[in-house]
Amino acid sequence: MKIVVLGAGALGAYFGTRWSEAGHQVINLVREGRAEQLRKHGIKLHSEMGDYTLESGPEIAESPEEIEDPDLVFLAVKGYHLPGTMEWLKALVEKGAKVFPVLNGMEHLTILQKELGEEAVLGGLSYIIATLDEQGHVVHTSPFHDLVFGPLHPSQQQICEELALACNQANMNGTLSAHILEEMWKKYMFITSFSGITTAVNQPIGEVRSYPQTFRIAKRILEEVKELANAHQVNLTDEHVESAFERLGKLDPEATSSMHQDRRKGLPLEVEHLHGGALRLGSEVHLPMPYTETIHAMIKPYEEYKK
Repeated sequence: MKIVVLGAGALGAYFGTRWSEAGHQVINLVREGRAEQLRKHGIKLHSEMGDYTLESGPEIAESPEEIEDPDLVFLAVKGYHLPGTMEWLKALVEKGAKVFPVLNGMEHLTILQKELGEEAVLGGLSYIIATLDEQGHVVHTSPFHDLVFGPLHPSQQQICEELALACNQANMNGTLSAHILEEMWKKYMFITSFSGITTAVNQPIGEVRSYPQTFRIAKRILEEVKELANAHQVNLTDEHVESAFERLGKLDPEATSSMHQDRRKGLPLEVEHLHGGALRLGSEVHLPMPYTETIHAMIKPYEEYKK
């Protein structure tokens, strides 16, 4: 496949490099600063699932005009960067690409479908804990590196099957789901709780778990997002809540969310895309979400870039 990675941060660079390792053509479409860093230092993966260095150097583009006949755009930007990517996405879709977004949250689906057309946008999500070091190399610290994707329109079945094969050839776990909206809501439920509680408390999950009254708030957020999914006609259940809470209980004590890592680094936070988005979706269906609202309010003071 010819895959364009738009957003070659930790997540985009990780999966893009795994596809490159398997022999697929991967083009990193990046801004000037990241392009310079990639040219200088290349891409290395420091990973629990196997280190890898892209010996030939990454293929880089700084404009969609440099790219011909793309099959897929792997959209791995933060939610607050989505508006700035829209013109690039439109240009790539016009060249024939489908868009595979792995942004946290749910609001981006409606935005992308409205701007690019329903046939252009796949459903998708990722499970991985990774960050970039000072050289821009990927530090992957979780025993999982999973992509889940599926068609949101009947015309997308073939590209999803091609993507499933590409993932199967690579050092990652890729799953083609016939129920991708449900899978996305399950991820949204989990990440809203995990990122919310770790960022608000400013501690990794092990420290959160050591205080039952604090850890209980994480479960309340899971419950609220389950109710939100139900109100939007997606059938999440109490079993899904218990499974997510059990997963939080089994994470490595030092594990934390990407939002909490960003707070530690003084970087912008996705709180408005994640928690603010949940509150807006709740408002649409008149659903009160007091725990999510409280966590959202606690994180807001740290939202902007602080360095």
